[in-house]
Amino acid sequence: MKKVIFLACVFALMACNKPSRVEQYKADKHRSDSIHLVEQTTSLAYYQSQLEQLMPVADSLLPFFTYEKNEKYQDHGYYVVKGGSLRILVRDDGRDLLVYKEGKRQAYPDHSIKGRDREMVERAEHLQVTIRDIKECEKRIARTSLEKQKYEKRLQNQLKIEN
Repeated sequence: MKKVIFLACVFALMACNKPSRVEQYKADKHRSDSIHLVEQTTSLAYYQSQLEQLMPVADSLLPFFTYEKNEKYQDHGYYVVKGGSLRILVRDDGRDLLVYKEGKRQAYPDHSIKGRDREMVERAEHLQVTIRDIKECEKRIARTSLEKQKYEKRLQNQLKIEN
């Protein structure tokens, strides 16, 4: 009988020290949100550093191009370079690269283009990829910033509830 009473007392004491399921859930949620906040902060720093590396590349390429956009009819403008028999257009979001030779649109890539004209096409390709990468970084920065704000807000709400 003494053993039964003793065991009952031990179990009662253990039950008092054991956190409730609600408390355990809150602690797990807080830990998870803290981890997500650190991940989003790290990702945001990475994307911002990528953007900082891409901007000088774009700035070095843009002087070779002129920007054209008809505000009435176009949603997107084009960076245009002309030389020799070529006219090359790179859409301002990096989606399209159009090559015109003597007024006729060329299949892309056109391996018959040689010499200085080939250099222009390669510069346009480089600009296209750089612009596309910049746009992708900007999207990821915006998305990651929102995620970071969400986890910061969650953690602040959890602290308010605890206090």
